[in-house]
Amino acid sequence: MRYLLLVAALAVASVAAKGVRISPLSGKFIDQINAKATTWRAGRNFHPDTPMSYIRGLMGVHKDADKFMPPVMLHDLDEGDDLPENFDAREQWPNCPTIREIRDQGSCGSCWAFGAVEAMSDRICIHSKGKVHFRVSAEDLVSCCHTCGFGCNGGFPGAAWSYWVRKGLVSGGPYGSDQGCQPYAISPCEHHVNGTRGPCNGEGKTPKCVKKCQASYNVPYAKDKFFGKSSYSIASHEQQIQKELFTNGPVEGAFTVYEDLLNYKEGVYQHTAGKMLGGHAIRILGWGVENDTKFWLIANSWNSDWGDNGYFKILRGSDHLGIESSIAAGLPKV
Repeated sequence: MRYLLLVAALAVASVAAKGVRISPLSGKFIDQINAKATTWRAGRNFHPDTPMSYIRGLMGVHKDADKFMPPVMLHDLDEGDDLPENFDAREQWPNCPTIREIRDQGSCGSCWAFGAVEAMSDRICIHSKGKVHFRVSAEDLVSCCHTCGFGCNGGFPGAAWSYWVRKGLVSGGPYGSDQGCQPYAISPCEHHVNGTRGPCNGEGKTPKCVKKCQASYNVPYAKDKFFGKSSYSIASHEQQIQKELFTNGPVEGAFTVYEDLLNYKEGVYQHTAGKMLGGHAIRILGWGVENDTKFWLIANSWNSDWGDNGYFKILRGSDHLGIESSIAAGLPKV
């Protein structure tokens, strides 16, 4: 009996020594972040019971994505280039409504496609001087670009821009909308305790490629396509990225997500706690300085109830988590 008690005590001591894993969606983890973070604040974005399989499934930048980046385009940076201290594409181009939109990738690792089509939509408006409003379809890109990767199982942001130039993309709004040729087919899910959307189950399957528009849309699929004129990468250099944003509009970026980002609420995010979850693509809208900390302004694709109404800020100028190393962009044929 004494031997059994000794074994049990040793087992308990072993577990205590290893430390019990704290759930990255728990209040305890949020408190731990807030005790350490100096430039940002964490809070609840996801229901604590949200499966981590769903969360990991959102990280859709494939590990080989850097092999599919288009050629680097370098801007001339003159000494006289007067880039402002703060820049926000939403204010710079107020007549382009897509810049203000936050989309939802649903239970699908399609962030690589969302960052691309969001920035493409913005650039079509910007470069047509506000005359053309065209929401590029995430559905068309996710389901039909077989050179872009694996649909809902992750892809290559750079390849999405090359595909736009080569094959073009049709229009399409969010899930359940009547907008455009091909609205997104994967429904948003409910991150919170009470809400109107279905539960997040992490089972998003890649939609089938259908080269046809929804019945209510009166333009044929082939005629609805909008093409890119060029696709390129931007060098991993703060001023190069700023010049590109300032000149041509929002870009697609990618970085490594850690568990603490899931709980972002406000401030300038810097990795503070938690394990790595994977690569994630987003849209970069601008930059600024908050409490002496430089940041990039970013639109996420996890609906507007995540983070700061769908947005977050991340440390700028030190390639934090690779945020400055994977910038993809292009120009539209307008």
